[in-house]
Amino acid sequence: MTEELHEIRLTVNGAARAVRVPARRLLSDALRHDLGLTGTHVGCEHGVCGACSVLLDGRPVRSCLMFAVSAVDAEITTVEGLAAGDGSLGPVQRAFKECHGLQCGFCTPGFLTTVTAGLAENHDPTEDEARDMVAGNLCRCTGYQNIVKSVLRAAELSEGASS
Repeated sequence: MTEELHEIRLTVNGAARAVRVPARRLLSDALRHDLGLTGTHVGCEHGVCGACSVLLDGRPVRSCLMFAVSAVDAEITTVEGLAAGDGSLGPVQRAFKECHGLQCGFCTPGFLTTVTAGLAENHDPTEDEARDMVAGNLCRCTGYQNIVKSVLRAAELSEGASS
């Protein structure tokens, strides 16, 4: 017996996409395997680590906890969609690079999407607010100091971009 496939439409990184998936296909797997967007990483598969975070209608979600069929007609932004229009690094990506906010890079896509959403709500976070912003994402390498610096730098860069 073959599993029934469901055609879903979504907008991923600004482009309309359609994909046929089984009802229980996770959004993370649809992005990675069906759409070839491998920047979304899957770490714990329990929604704890945050590596799989993507933006769903502008809000961060754990894509390993969500079925792809639940995202029908949604606007999804993955780490690949955070680059500037000309393909250069976006402000959050630039800040992480400048401030060494990554080491092995496995958790980085989740941090980048989460920080992007956080800065959309709080354009000028304090250090404590920056720590709260990233509290739901786990990193085993950095010790978080440079990640917090990256959040604060991204706020500066984003402010300059909008001026």
